[in-house]
Amino acid sequence: MADGLDGARQAGWWQRGWAEVGRLGRDEQPRSWRTAGAERTTPCDVNCFARNNGWVIIEIEDLSDPALVDYTSLTDVQLRTRMEPERGLFMAESRNVIERAIEAGYRPRSFLMAHRWLDSMRPILERFGPDAGDIPVYVGDEKIIQKITGFRLHRGALAAMWRKDLPTFEDVIGDATRVVIIEDIVDHTNVGAIFRSAAALDVDAVLVSPSCADPLYRRSVRVSMGTVFQLPWTRLEKWPDIEALHKHGFHVAALALGENTISLDDFSKKLDENPQTKVAWVLGAEGYGLKPWTLRAVDSCVMIPMGHGVDSLNVAAAGAVAFWASRKRH
Repeated sequence: MADGLDGARQAGWWQRGWAEVGRLGRDEQPRSWRTAGAERTTPCDVNCFARNNGWVIIEIEDLSDPALVDYTSLTDVQLRTRMEPERGLFMAESRNVIERAIEAGYRPRSFLMAHRWLDSMRPILERFGPDAGDIPVYVGDEKIIQKITGFRLHRGALAAMWRKDLPTFEDVIGDATRVVIIEDIVDHTNVGAIFRSAAALDVDAVLVSPSCADPLYRRSVRVSMGTVFQLPWTRLEKWPDIEALHKHGFHVAALALGENTISLDDFSKKLDENPQTKVAWVLGAEGYGLKPWTLRAVDSCVMIPMGHGVDSLNVAAAGAVAFWASRKRH
């Protein structure tokens, strides 16, 4: 018990009014912890420190406790990409990313962090006021957390967040004039980097193909710096569906080599001449690129002029160049 108490004191929480609850069994907890209306599995024997507004800090003692299952095996990509959508959750890593998720309306189901991060996370934790008792905060030393997650947590904290229902295609692109479609890219780093570039360079919305990697996977979210929460996006039920984009007035341009390919310079000049043009960029997976039927269906194939014999760029870098060159004309 001393370790948990010392950790709370060192982090400054005890002086701010935390009161010791003590070692609690399931039937003695101060509040029920619930997820989507169902009672949450919680540790049988833990150290808790609670504040009057309902916050409960839980000292991790049993690494096999079912309450920690959201955070186990985070480095197992195949397991996590299957498990997280099925359970309706995703992982947010670092204070900045967690804060952006909360600002976008996502609700945490729990937090996991080392003792030393409690103080810096306090403003985020206090946002939920009296409802905070439903959101346990699991704390432990860094070695314990590494054993649970499978990696060393450098960025302060993890939060298991509830997913929201995805918006419809029409809701996402209704007022958009710049859209990017991500076709079958399975590298989570590239997906996150595309979201970050799109947000920075004034793209209005993102559409992902049915087989594209999950934008809410931990690595995608981290690389995007939380911009995945700022840009409207949804997953397409079928692709390619160029006609649906045409109905909303978009010129669909593939960033690829194909028949009648034009340079990005020439494409940009056409936008200067027709500033009201709405553009939907299509980016494909590295290696095999866009599907042949996608290339046949789009309105334009656009290439980036390159020097020194280089014939291609990383898809996220190429997307950023295209987004900049085709940015909105004001």
